[in-house]
Amino acid sequence: MKPLFKGKHFITLQEWSKEQIDTLLDVSKQLKEEFYSNKDTTYLKNKTAFLMFFEQSTRTRNSMEAGLAQLGGHATFLDTSKMQISHGESAKDTATILSSYGHGIACRNCFWGVGNKYLREMAEHSTVPVMSLQDDLYHPMQGLADLMTIQEVFGEKKHIKVSIIWAYATSHKKPISVPLTQILLFPRYAMDVTLAYPEGYDLPDWAIEQAKQNALDGGGTFRITHDMKEAFQGADVVIPKNWGSWVNNQSDAVVDDLLESYRGWKCTEEMIALGSPEVKYMHALPADRGNEVEDSVIDGPHSIVYQEAENRLHTAKAVMAMTMGNK
Repeated sequence: MKPLFKGKHFITLQEWSKEQIDTLLDVSKQLKEEFYSNKDTTYLKNKTAFLMFFEQSTRTRNSMEAGLAQLGGHATFLDTSKMQISHGESAKDTATILSSYGHGIACRNCFWGVGNKYLREMAEHSTVPVMSLQDDLYHPMQGLADLMTIQEVFGEKKHIKVSIIWAYATSHKKPISVPLTQILLFPRYAMDVTLAYPEGYDLPDWAIEQAKQNALDGGGTFRITHDMKEAFQGADVVIPKNWGSWVNNQSDAVVDDLLESYRGWKCTEEMIALGSPEVKYMHALPADRGNEVEDSVIDGPHSIVYQEAENRLHTAKAVMAMTMGNK
């Protein structure tokens, strides 16, 4: 498999053309078929990637580690609290050194106002592709897997009604990177996207303007509502997920009066019933069960969260296969 995008950084899908994303999706589908057929996929034999995590991870870490192993390479997990980063080593020095040791660097850094800047500084000084495993603004690996999942379910159908809906959660103050990535990506594929959230949980103005432009360019639509029921009404796909009030409030506090005032923003069977007859429930996981969503919904017939999670493996493999190669 030729690494068509050899050396290209993967920090946001906004910097990849639709044609390039389509290629990643095609490769993801091929790799998924080969995975099920138990075919040899050692396209990155003896290649090494360094996986840097500033935060916890389940799907992202394991999809990358398992994925690179299945591609014939080796992934080195790096807990940044155990690296010299914790003593102040710069992104430049870290990237320069690690890129001289292997063929790819992947990093998760979700600290508000820091994460994306950190990844871009690494990319500036790395001689190998830098892949985002999520930052404070973007989660391209998740966005690609979400898009693949929607295409598997709906095919090439246009004007799918997708509602990205804020939901109540108390587990931690979550980044805005998943919904922000989705509102930028889905309109490029002629989807009709609704963003629903209560007052105070805004996404950045520049992201909203870009989503509107992407809808114009891609043949989709984009709108905002502050009415949860309106967002569920007639939707083909609902993605009820919490995100923090980072744009308006940079406090690290998880629970505050604003959050508690919106406990009713929850995905229930009553809400699901407002969607189209075959409405699909999606979530990047982990879901805050009992708060964001009822068990009967996430475990019910409308849920495709495990298909979505599995596709994290195949899309991660596609990104690595297409960007990592001989120096």
